[in-house]
Amino acid sequence: MSLEVNIRKQLGTFSLRADFACESGITGLLGASGCGKSMTLKCIAGIEKPDHGRIVLDGQVLFDSEKHICLPPQKRGVGYLFQQYALFPHMTVRQNILCGLHGEKDRDKKELQYRDAVDLLQLGGLEKHKPYQLSGGQQQRVALARILVSRPRLLMLDEPFSALDAHLRLKLQIEMKDLLNTLSTPVLMVTHARDEAYHMCERIAIMQDGLLLPPRPTKQLFADPRTVCASVLTGCKNQAAARKIGTYEMEVPEWNVRLTTSQPLRDDLCAVGIRAHYFHPLCPQNRLPVTLVREMEEPFEWVLQFRFPGQAEESQSLWWRLPKDKRPQSFPDTLGIAPVNVLPLYPLSSVDLSDEGNSIF
Repeated sequence: MSLEVNIRKQLGTFSLRADFACESGITGLLGASGCGKSMTLKCIAGIEKPDHGRIVLDGQVLFDSEKHICLPPQKRGVGYLFQQYALFPHMTVRQNILCGLHGEKDRDKKELQYRDAVDLLQLGGLEKHKPYQLSGGQQQRVALARILVSRPRLLMLDEPFSALDAHLRLKLQIEMKDLLNTLSTPVLMVTHARDEAYHMCERIAIMQDGLLLPPRPTKQLFADPRTVCASVLTGCKNQAAARKIGTYEMEVPEWNVRLTTSQPLRDDLCAVGIRAHYFHPLCPQNRLPVTLVREMEEPFEWVLQFRFPGQAEESQSLWWRLPKDKRPQSFPDTLGIAPVNVLPLYPLSSVDLSDEGNSIF
């Protein structure tokens, strides 16, 4: 099963540009609030109509502006789990789930599909409960059951864990991923949480200000974010403007340092990122003098903030994050960074994804 999306939509001064393809598995749309993630899902579902472009699901055209095709939501075969689940408060669990089968006229078939969904989502014994009698996790499973009974060809989840507390969120992420892995249906999941995207998604598409980049394998994206936006969204704490001065060497004026990287630098290098866990007191490469500024204790880690000699006064101190049992007795005079952990960052408009069979539009 596959989904192909190439759409444009103008909303006042906001421009949505989404051009990507995905197959079975979970693809995440990761971006800050208001960047256009939910609008992308609504266009695919048929709730919103793009101005231009094309949407194709399993070879069926759902939308084509040139051919004037725009199927209504109920004919698209798309299941959409809203952020707040949208359960009917006056209905029981059974009644809510059966709403997903309103088009099925065969009673025996409807009951069989209902029982399959109840068993799959482990909702046995809750059929007569109403939403207010359910936990957040149970409500989520009812909402998902209501979608899955209709056997959609595409499942879309819009911030599915945002209404849950931290403990339940992680528990349900594990359960949801196990469930979704049993389906052959492509899954699109919108999130602004980097840990959630990393846990759940096999591929992630970064979205910034209405521009959706093609999906990349999750671990590859975190290892080499390529843009300032992707670096921020994947949790990189240390960033600064940089310029190329050699094939493998960059200058970072804000930090008053030069750094060596393991990958050849392009001429349009614009910034550098270094994750807070990447510094090491024994690393011989990119070894630089440092001065401790402040420290922050977290439940299981220390965050030590430091500065380089001659670093610009207006610049932010750098973060070094390390487990409590790895903290040295005294703050070191120098820290090093392996060249492979120096992340070159480029302008969003010039990122080249051709090596993955995609291109920026």
